[in-house]
This record gives sequence, C-alpha cells and structure tokens, in this order.
Amino acid sequence: MTALTYFSHRFWVPMFQNPQQQNLLHQSLQIADSTPVSLKLPAHAPYLLIGGGTASFAAARSIRARDPGAKVLIVTDEPDLPYMRPPLSKELWFSDDPAVTDTLRFKQWNGKERSIYFQPPSFYIRPEDLDGAENGGVAVLNNRKVVYMDVRGNKVKLDDDTEISYDKCLIATGGIPRNLQLIERAGEEVMKRTTLFRKIEDFKSLDKVSRNVKSVTIIGGGFLGSELACALGRRSTESGLEVIQMFPEKGNMGKVLPEYLSNWTTEKVKKEGVKVLTEALVKSVTCKDDQLEIKLKDGRVVTTDHIVAAVGLEPNVDLAKSAGLEVDSDFGGYRVNAELQARSNIWVAGDAACFYDIRLGRRRVEHHDHAVVSGRLAGENMTGASKPYWHQSMFWSDLGPDVGYEAIGIVDSSLPTVGVFAKATAKDTPKAATEMSGTGIRSESETEDTAVSPVASDTPSPAAENKDDFGKGVIFYLRDKVVVGIILWNVFNRMPIARKIIKDGEEHADLNEVAKLFNIHED
Repeated sequence: MTALTYFSHRFWVPMFQNPQQQNLLHQSLQIADSTPVSLKLPAHAPYLLIGGGTASFAAARSIRARDPGAKVLIVTDEPDLPYMRPPLSKELWFSDDPAVTDTLRFKQWNGKERSIYFQPPSFYIRPEDLDGAENGGVAVLNNRKVVYMDVRGNKVKLDDDTEISYDKCLIATGGIPRNLQLIERAGEEVMKRTTLFRKIEDFKSLDKVSRNVKSVTIIGGGFLGSELACALGRRSTESGLEVIQMFPEKGNMGKVLPEYLSNWTTEKVKKEGVKVLTEALVKSVTCKDDQLEIKLKDGRVVTTDHIVAAVGLEPNVDLAKSAGLEVDSDFGGYRVNAELQARSNIWVAGDAACFYDIRLGRRRVEHHDHAVVSGRLAGENMTGASKPYWHQSMFWSDLGPDVGYEAIGIVDSSLPTVGVFAKATAKDTPKAATEMSGTGIRSESETEDTAVSPVASDTPSPAAENKDDFGKGVIFYLRDKVVVGIILWNVFNRMPIARKIIKDGEEHADLNEVAKLFNIHED
C-alpha cells in the first residue's frame, strides 16, 4: 500500500501503539500531503481557518464543541498537521532519544511522553470529503497559501488560483521570524549558515547543524534566544560544541526582567555552558575561510560556524490590503475589537491579532497560551457567542529543567517593578512542579483554572529584592500604581491567583502582603 493510498484513507488510519510505527505512518501522510495530486477541493467551507498553527487548531476545536456538525477547513502553507511550537525550543532538545527529530515525541518535565502534534492524522477528514461529511469534521489543506480575500464576496483565492467561499473566516497566519538586515545583505554564503527558528524543519536543521559544527552563535537575548542557548549549552558539555549568545541588552531577558534578575539569569545561562556577550551590537557578518566572522560595533570579533538569529517576529499581515483590514501602526498585526473581530464574518487570533484587552488596553501577544485562548475565543464568537477577550493568557519559559518562570499581563522592564523573593527548595523547579501536579505543557491545563479566594500565608516575608538569592519569588509590574503584569519565578501552579490580581485592577499599599497570597515562604 503506498503513502498516497494511506492518504486517501486518512479518516480510517489505525493508531499504532508503537510510536515509531505511528511516526512512519505520519511521514507517509505528510509525503502524500505534499504530493501534487489533483484533488476536488470543496468550493465552500462554512468555517474557513487561514493558518495551521495553535490558534487555528484551538478555534477548530472550539467551533466543533459549540456546533458539533460544523465543517471546518484549515488552509496552511506548511506541510505539517497542526502542532505546538514551544517544545521546538524546549523539551525536544532535552530528549534522550536519538531519533527525536523523526518521532517528534518528547518527555514532558513530568515524565509523560507525548507527540508535538495536537492530534493524530486519524482525527482529521480529507478536504475533498468535507462537503459530504454527514457529521462535519476538521480538514487540513496543506502546502496551500491564501493570497487574496474578497471580503464582500465572502471568498478567498489560493496560490494555485482555487477559489473557496466561506460563511465565517478566521485569520490565524502567525508571524515570520525577523532577520538582521546586515545578515540579509551579507550574501548567500552567510545566509545559508544562518537559521531563523520557527518551524519543525528549523528544529531538524539546527539539530543536525549542532552535531556537525564546532561553534554556534545565537543572536538575541529574549525568550527564544535564551531557551536555545541553554538547550545547546547542555549539548556543549557532551560534545564540545562552543555555544555563544550575544545581544544588545545588559543581561538575558533584559527587555522583560528587572536588571538585577536579568543579571542573575545571565549567570545561570553561563553555567549551562554558554559564552554570553552582553551589550553586543552587530556591525557586520562576513564569510571568511569557511567560517563566519561577526564584528561588533565596540570592536569585538567573534568567529563561528553557524548563526541562529532570534531577534523577534514580524506578524504576517499579507492579506491586509486585499481584505481591507487595518494594521495597527504601534503594535503591528490586524486590528480587531474585544471580540477579536476585524470585519463582518472575519476574526483574527494568535500572533497576528492586535486586540483590545478590556483590562489592559490594546495589545498584541506572541505566546502559545495566547494562541490557545484567542483561538478558542474566536471559535466561540464565530458560532455566535459574542464574548469579549477578558481571560488573561499566560506564558512560560524554562531555562532547562531547574529554572523556569510563568508570566501574565504586561511584563516590560521599563515599568516600575517590585520583587519579593524567598529561598528555593528542591521542589521549586519546572521539573519538580510538573511531576507533582501531573501536568505537562503548562498552559493546556492552567487556562481552565480560576482563582478561588486565595488564603495568604502567615509566614512573615523578607524585604523585597533580596540581592543574594533569587531562587523563587514574585515580580509585580506596575502602571499608575496598579499591577498590570506578574512574573512567578520558580513558583508554579499559582497562575489563577495572579490572573485575579490583574483582573481586579486595584491599587495595593503593600505588595509584600499581596505576595503572601502565593505562599512563597512555605517550604
């Protein structure tokens, strides 16, 4: 039986117990997806979702929950079925399985194994079967791109000139990794030694590169750059790979963390085997003697074999012109209202949405949990719910299994902050927290929780910003004396409390007292 035959019977695909068997089947399906065959695509999709990422999948699940017979078509220019992106820079790098780039399965910090894909191929139906599906279903059209929207006619055109009409449409096109202009202008030899990290193929490519070169340099000190630096740093201790991280800020996560905590984090990253260059502004990159030479503006020179540019994301707003949609001039992304609606019958979710947060004002957020929350809300509103965006999404970052944090709201180091810290114990790590709670990808279980009248700890709290040890704690971000953002530093399973504090929007005379709600001083 050929891969194409498998593909043509996707709905009845068996689930194998053996992950490798399942993965071989999955690869066959992916090959079939990319095979240019003449398919009879549906001319009409009641629910059309543009983009195949987390927000799109969350919307599909939400639509089907409220409208069980719904027919949902996801159109994506990627070859893969919907998958979660966080493990690409987190857990997959810590896998002991040498075949992880093939299986794309990983152990969560709680020890349970799962696939990067949200659902197996058997969950979906074929696009050409959507019209006749008696009970509806979700179909994914891979390797196709929507290039034009006719909003008045409620239809879109694909890159192969196919037209599909819709009743309701979601734009969840995500973003495109930014590059440094000086790298783009440096020529083909530099570009082919540079990775822009976003998709499955980027993970596979960087994994291979890191096993075959002597030196990798990561440009960028934010979430992605710091996670990849730590992941590759762990590998450096095993293989002798030199890992360098450089960024313009004074410390890791300098745009998010207050300076004292950013500096502390930088020391942690160094202990993971990473050579960190702070206040590093790149002046030029050239290819010399089969290596890359990076010159910094202060005269420092770094020689390396490969560059990973982790310098941010550009929201994909390619459809703005044809659809007549407004792009926000401050935050980027499609401008939508509190219900994530851009125009009649068009909603936007995920990285590409610049939405009105009824608590914190206009925002655009680039995190997994926001994609889940906004996708789910858009799906509900596409089925008539008319609900505003009020549930604050969270995000998390783990610098290996021992240091992690969860954050909510507006966390910007330019805002005034108050930090309250306590001494960490062995159970105050991402690994220990997930083992105790039984959860894995934290936001998947967390987003459903609500805070129930938290009871403060009676333990007296030490002075804020203990200079010696930032083992665990809570950092409050203030705007006009009101808490607008909170970071839980090695404090886990307390996000509903943080969410309630931001939702209440009250002024607090003593944030040391508020910190007691998180019980950080209990062993």
